[in-house]
Amino acid sequence: MPQTTASDRVHRLVASPAGRTHLVEQGTGPLVLLVHGFPESWYSWRRQLPALAAAGYRAVAVDVRGYGRSSRPAEVDAYRMLELVADNVAVVEALGERSAVIVGHDWGATIAATSALLRPDVFSAVGLLSVPYTPPGGPRPSEVFAAMGGPEEFYVSYFQEPGRAEAEIEPDVRGWLAGFYAALSADTMPPPGAPDPHFVGAGGTLRDRFPAGRLPAWLGEDELDVYAAEFERTGLTGALNRYRTMDRDWADLADVHGAPVTQPSLFVGGGLDASTTWLADAIEAYPTTLPGLTASHLLDGCGHWIQQERPELVNTLLTEWLAEVAPRR
Repeated sequence: MPQTTASDRVHRLVASPAGRTHLVEQGTGPLVLLVHGFPESWYSWRRQLPALAAAGYRAVAVDVRGYGRSSRPAEVDAYRMLELVADNVAVVEALGERSAVIVGHDWGATIAATSALLRPDVFSAVGLLSVPYTPPGGPRPSEVFAAMGGPEEFYVSYFQEPGRAEAEIEPDVRGWLAGFYAALSADTMPPPGAPDPHFVGAGGTLRDRFPAGRLPAWLGEDELDVYAAEFERTGLTGALNRYRTMDRDWADLADVHGAPVTQPSLFVGGGLDASTTWLADAIEAYPTTLPGLTASHLLDGCGHWIQQERPELVNTLLTEWLAEVAPRR
């Protein structure tokens, strides 16, 4: 395999329905579009870009609208899932390609799955990291989240009111990010029985339950600086607006409620990640919801930030899967 380094990365801005989408590209070959989650950026794929490039792929990590150097529209409705799918299609077209494999983590997994669901003509295969596929539909999301936690408030509900979470985060963006990353990482998450950091106590904040004083092993001080610098510059409103459109998505996607994603697919989750334990039923439903699933993996002892916590293993799983679904030309 050819050796690649960070110096081989190319930063580009391309036109998209958002206005502009910033992307980082490395390698040549079949296109693999990498979509990050909350609160991250293209940088969360820094360890995958060189590995995919070395394996013979054109790896492209985007800043989702609202993040990094991509446009940040002011209207909450601008962060609807339909808009994010349109951005992904525009990136593929701007790169001169007709199709791509799409891989997403966290919110990016849901964005990737919906992109594959709505535009199978563009997205030939889909990889999902950390968040299982659940078909659109079911009860209205705001009602589901409001019913969770009893007297405590689920974080998704906490994020709904514009400005509320921002007021918690803005005074110390770097410290808040460090705590959020630590709360969901295998080596720093609260022990069993401790107050759950996904919930907010009465009159409290999310940060009240974050671990303090230690970064997870995957996150160096310099890497945290990169994340913090971006969010200190942009704020987190664009990122949080993704959560604020979930009921609108539910209505927008009414025509595909319950629909499976039929393209070849991959799932990789963390064994200690609440996303996989809470959504275990969704994983069990894959024969129906992901009939094209070619591989599913739960990584023992791994938390939520899967491609950063276990980069070598995730890279191996991705490249082996890509060799099956998108062989190099």
